[in-house]
This record gives sequence, structure tokens and C-alpha cells, in this order.
Amino acid sequence: MDGTSPKIPAHVAIIMDGNGRWAEKKGLPRSEGHKAGAEPVRTVLTAAVKMGIKNLTLYTFSTENWGRPEEEINSLFALLGKYLRSDTPELHEKGVRLAIVGDLRRLPGDILKSLNDSVDLMKDNMTMTLTLALSYGARAELVAASKSLCRGIEDGTLTPDDITEESFSKALWTSSLPDVDFLIRTGGDKRISNFLLWKIAYAELYFTDVQWPDFTEKDFLEAVDCYQKRDRRFGKA
Repeated sequence: MDGTSPKIPAHVAIIMDGNGRWAEKKGLPRSEGHKAGAEPVRTVLTAAVKMGIKNLTLYTFSTENWGRPEEEINSLFALLGKYLRSDTPELHEKGVRLAIVGDLRRLPGDILKSLNDSVDLMKDNMTMTLTLALSYGARAELVAASKSLCRGIEDGTLTPDDITEESFSKALWTSSLPDVDFLIRTGGDKRISNFLLWKIAYAELYFTDVQWPDFTEKDFLEAVDCYQKRDRRFGKA
């Protein structure tokens, strides 16, 4: 990144793909790939704070991930609990605010408690909002928002004319987040995978073959540099 452009994305979202394939390529269990994926999270978070990025959203566990083997799911949540315990003090010291979005009813009770404790500890921090998308799927989010608005019509607090882009956005799990400016996907696949479909309407997309455990600060800076060189027109000439 050349450092001359003022175009710093306010909201960066990342699909952290490639952990399992990284491990399999090395002849390791998939859980080792997820363990290795923790360090790039720390690296990117530190770089993003330095740059002045105000929102970082990570696709941590999707609704579709519940279809994975139970052993892998248990390993993922055990890792999440471990890193919440070890990293929360440092995040708090950096002034990071933590948020969680998704169908949280499905999360293990001990993990949900740890998450809520961390969220409560960091609720007044202002440096950056780190959002973890957990048990998250954009289609499920859109359906949940639609049901919420329908209930408002049924109980008479809303009319069909009250349903606008603004009111629909407020009914989303991600209502507190701004639109995504820049979406990064690692691991080589070029698809969105049911992530933040409403929020990425005008996001710039960036795909890299680098698998998430190998994603470095240099890779992140190169991605942001690519973003800075683009001309965002939002449908205008």
C-alpha cells in the first residue's frame, strides 16, 4: 500500500476460507488448520486498527457449517472459547468493541456466555468494532427480518407502506453495522457463500488464492491498496 490515498474502507468484511484445505495439504487434521487461522485474525485486526478501519466483520461460522462433522464443530467452538479467554484483554486494551451477529440460539451455552461477557466488557470501546458472524447466513437473516416486519403488520404497529429499505435494514441482525465497503475472500474460491447479502450491495470484492492460515499483513495491505485504486460509482456515471 503506497500510503498516499485517503480512501480507507470504513467497513471491511472477510470470508476466511482455506483452513481445512491448508491442513489437508500438510497431512494434518482439519482442526489444525482452524488453529493456524487464529494468527492471521490477530495480524489483520492489528493492521486494520493501525489504518483506522472502523469496522471489521469476520465470517466465523455459517449456518451451513452446522452440517459439518460433530467433531469438527466441537473443535471449532472449543478454539473460539480458548481465544476469547486469551485475546479479550488485548482487544479491550486496543479499544476494540466486540459484536456478534447470527442465529445465536444455536450456539453452545458456555460459548454464548463467554461471548456475552466479552461483548459487555468492551461495549464502550470506540477504536473499532470487530463483528463475528456466528451461526450466520444471509438468507436466514433476510427471512428473520421479513418475519419481524410481518409480525409488526399483524399487530398493527406497521403498515405495508412502512416497509422501506430503511425499515427493512433496521430489522436485520446486522442493523447496527454500516454497509460493507470492501469484501475479501481468501482460499481461491470466487463466491459470496451467503454472507452479508444486504450489506454488500455496493461493496468492492477481492479474491485471493492465499489460504487463510497463510494470509499475512502484506497480503492484507495489498488487498487494501487494490481497494484504494478502484473508482466506486454506486451506479452513477
